[in-house]
Amino acid sequence: MRAAAAGLLCLAVPAGGAFAADDEEEKPAVPNIYLDLRTIYATIPAGTLALGFGNTSLSAAFQALAAQRGTSLPNGLPAAKSIAIDLPLTVDVSDRVSLYGGVSGTTTDIGGGWSSFDITSWNIGVQADLYQQNGGKIPTITLQSTLTQSVPNEQGMTNSFNNIVEFDYAVDEDETRGWLAGLQYTTVTIASPFATIRPNTILYAGGYYQWPSNWKFTGRLGMQSFGGAQLAGRTLAESFTQPVLRLDLDRMDDNDNRLFGITAQIAWMPKPSYQVTLRTPLYAVRN
Repeated sequence: MRAAAAGLLCLAVPAGGAFAADDEEEKPAVPNIYLDLRTIYATIPAGTLALGFGNTSLSAAFQALAAQRGTSLPNGLPAAKSIAIDLPLTVDVSDRVSLYGGVSGTTTDIGGGWSSFDITSWNIGVQADLYQQNGGKIPTITLQSTLTQSVPNEQGMTNSFNNIVEFDYAVDEDETRGWLAGLQYTTVTIASPFATIRPNTILYAGGYYQWPSNWKFTGRLGMQSFGGAQLAGRTLAESFTQPVLRLDLDRMDDNDNRLFGITAQIAWMPKPSYQVTLRTPLYAVRN
């Protein structure tokens, strides 16, 4: 874990240093600092896990729950509902690099009523523009890497490493309209010799449009391929390859800082899983 965390920080340092000369005159004296508060409601079909775009905290909590309770569920994983709150403290080091880390809490209903709301995971991560289009022909290339560990640290806990590479091709000078394409790849390890969760991959494409009022709409449609999960020789979750759709509506300010956002996602597993996320950033410093 220490090695993985160090690797993320090492990734951030050269990225910031490489662009420091270009941004030296424009970079604010104090970076943006905020809690990127996210409130998530999700429904999860029977026999699967919480998968989809960027669900590392919710996924870690449900994967750990599945590993701990799998042997006591003779008919497999039941359908579930979950409410999660993510609290990553985010620092925008520059307009190209952001660092974040925090905790997530979850309450889950698997048929017997809602569980108590507990801290169920922590995460650290980095998002960096490896290349910016700036009116050229090559799209902006963004890398986001997030390391998530479920809590408590005991038998059945999970570690997940989520990586997203996204290509953003703007079709106008102000970068208010454009096309997206990307890849998300997630690997998970479980602190149990009897359980395995195979990787999850999403290939997607989409686009975005931002109105003069600074409302921004983004859509992504992709194919998700999951290798399945096993516990003590039993299948906890079947493998599948199915579509996934994500729609985002964000309110931005004149400097492209997010003020409010709502995300709706449908992921077929193969039965549909629904998720709604509210993003309400709490700024300590906003440039």
